[in-house]
Amino acid sequence: MRAIGVSLAFGLGFFAAFVTSPASGSVFSFSTGDPDGLIATLSRPAGGGAIQTETADDFVFSQASRIDHATFVGLLPSGALLSSITNVEIEFYHVFPKDSTSPPSGHVTTRVNSPADVEIGSATRDSSAGTLSFIPTVLSPSFTAANSVVNGIHPLPGVFTGGEGAVTGEEVRINVSFTTPVILPADHYFFRPEVLLSSGEFLWLSAPKPILPPWTPFTPDLQAWIRNDDLAPDWLRIGTDITHQGPFNMTFSLDGVAGVPELGTWAMMIVGFGGVGLRMRRRATAIPPARATARS
Repeated sequence: MRAIGVSLAFGLGFFAAFVTSPASGSVFSFSTGDPDGLIATLSRPAGGGAIQTETADDFVFSQASRIDHATFVGLLPSGALLSSITNVEIEFYHVFPKDSTSPPSGHVTTRVNSPADVEIGSATRDSSAGTLSFIPTVLSPSFTAANSVVNGIHPLPGVFTGGEGAVTGEEVRINVSFTTPVILPADHYFFRPEVLLSSGEFLWLSAPKPILPPWTPFTPDLQAWIRNDDLAPDWLRIGTDITHQGPFNMTFSLDGVAGVPELGTWAMMIVGFGGVGLRMRRRATAIPPARATARS
């Protein structure tokens, strides 16, 4: 058993060292740019009698990549302390129809190019669970978005509300470090941050669409979607469905290492290390006692 344990320990240690080293691929940085002041949308977990509301925007990986850090920009209530941020959670979604019931419910106009019904569970990171840490920074004590979506999230036939009007708050950037890096294979994804405050709500700010240099344009660049627990598992397009404006991107960035082995590859390698240890043990136990004594 000792040979198996040593082999597995070596494999796991090698995996940990490799996936946290930039030498395993090329460093990448993705950003949608700075807030454009067009809209601010709610993104919060359930709690305090309030239901969960999620806003998500998309990005693309052309090769398997490791995400080490993320940032996103939004509004706190005017005058709120940064210490009022009590929890940050990040989730990632595939694009519908992956991880989804298809055909969908019919409660919304369309699910084409929406986030999936459910998140990628292995990629969820939460400050309360110790899988991410965050540092908030005030960018401006007063920033105004021309429109907002907070409560007006309804199924058909009440999808269109026009939004809930202009909102002003304290502009903050939240810098996130993943204690456990997120590794995703090449694919199209949605990024979904949620922020819990001790008082008030966090509203995520929109970014220019299309993305403009020097930031990171890509195609197809889908628009931002939103849902709450009453609408789930469905989603609505913030611009096309709810406000008849936009469509919108949201302000966020990701960085890490592109071109890393996928998790399935690493699992096979670790199992392989265990297999080597098992063969070593079987070989040792197959040696007759006399020969084993002579060799010792």
